[in-house]
Amino acid sequence: MHAVQMKGIVKRFADLTANDNIDFDLEQGEIHALLGENGAGKTTLMRILYGLYHADEGEMLINGTPAVIHSPKDAIRLGIGMVTQHFTLVPTLSVAENMVLGETGSITVNLPDVEKKVAAASERFGIPVKPQALIKHLSVGERQRVEILKALYHDARVLILDEPTAVLVPQEVEVLFDALVRLQNEGLSVIFISHHLNEVMEICDRITVLRDGHSVGTVRKVDTNLKQLANMMVGRENFGVTRQGQREKGRVELCIQGVHATDKKGLPSLKGVSLDVHQGEILGLAGVSGNGQAELSAVLCGTKKTTSGKVMVGDLNLTNAEPSAVCAAGVGRIPEDRYANMVGELSVAENLVLDQLDQFVNRGILDQEKIQENAKKLINEFQIKASPGDRVRTLSGGNMQKVMLARTLSQKPRVVIASQPTRGLDVGATDYVRTTLLEQRDNGAAVLLLSEDLEEIMALSDRIAVIYAGRIMGILPAQEATAEKLGLMMAGAPTLDRKGGVDAEI
Repeated sequence: MHAVQMKGIVKRFADLTANDNIDFDLEQGEIHALLGENGAGKTTLMRILYGLYHADEGEMLINGTPAVIHSPKDAIRLGIGMVTQHFTLVPTLSVAENMVLGETGSITVNLPDVEKKVAAASERFGIPVKPQALIKHLSVGERQRVEILKALYHDARVLILDEPTAVLVPQEVEVLFDALVRLQNEGLSVIFISHHLNEVMEICDRITVLRDGHSVGTVRKVDTNLKQLANMMVGRENFGVTRQGQREKGRVELCIQGVHATDKKGLPSLKGVSLDVHQGEILGLAGVSGNGQAELSAVLCGTKKTTSGKVMVGDLNLTNAEPSAVCAAGVGRIPEDRYANMVGELSVAENLVLDQLDQFVNRGILDQEKIQENAKKLINEFQIKASPGDRVRTLSGGNMQKVMLARTLSQKPRVVIASQPTRGLDVGATDYVRTTLLEQRDNGAAVLLLSEDLEEIMALSDRIAVIYAGRIMGILPAQEATAEKLGLMMAGAPTLDRKGGVDAEI
């Protein structure tokens, strides 16, 4: 029997058709993956099921009965729960308080009674949580478990998980998958949205692929493979970019010595970070979000001051240098937030010269002809799907990232600081960005790759460092790295000896 049936779903936003006559069904007790590039219509379809959007055409059946879902409240009443990448928990409240937030009809809550019910639910569903614990004291993985338990606590029989592994270390992904299989055996039906094809092939029973708002098809896991899924998603089988062998490293191009810095609240965020990046190598910095990566990137790009320590690029001391001086020294910056580092109302051509306006000035006036010629050249070279006069805000995330790459890499930097360079990008755009970073490495640049995507770190890096709570836990050659070793280090386990070698306990 079907837990969910969506028939002929159409959803339009002005002239854009996000979902075009999509059929989707979820069987009771199955884990069903929903795949597709950014903009394929996955999130829109699930928001319709959860009552956040309303379909323009089509119908939905829940357990075989026609259903009209006006809001999440209707969805919850029908046994549908949703866990998004961005959790909706209140950090200052306890686990138990978050469970009943918004559902009571009175101004008082019998907290001991709620805590008992939460503990019972935790034991029943095999999802360990502490009812009295404050959300702000929990790890990302623990918070996700609370979100899942919250849905189950409200009698969800269908669970929508949107990119559930994006913020987890490998060990936490393992715990999540174990919990999902256990819940599946109890009859729970799960819709699993992910960009990671390996995860889909590990955990899901069936897979539906969307492309450009249309359903490409539904396949059983046992009848498909990674190449076929990639072909369904992007129209080609060859996907996935990896570093080809070891290269001989050149001299140290970027040297970070004992750097300390604080976060926005004035609390220590970097605690004696030391790293060397050589010419012709990619040094990957792995870590769960919030462990100092953002502050380190800001220090290296000149937008945050250190409290102590030194940053050298070649023989130049760039400690606490201004961004203009950092650029002039040959440091190319690919920042974490592409939107914050472009001017949306300016054209593609204008955004492509923002870092080097002095090179496009003639007698004190911007040389528009030269700016346009530069744009045409870079649009062709970096395969940007846009015209020089298009406003940047109208571009897709992938094309916006290509503009950022073109602006940075066209200056042939000696050092590249790439922070979360493929976050939010689909398979095709991700491949392009990764290939471009490898080209920079092969051309002799020193590349520091800061990424929360462990698969990306392991695919591209020559050496891998791990940061936890503002400290470097250790550095090891890529060929010695495993997801298990890195996951333990990312969780704060002291797994390396002083020489950077891996302890026998691993």
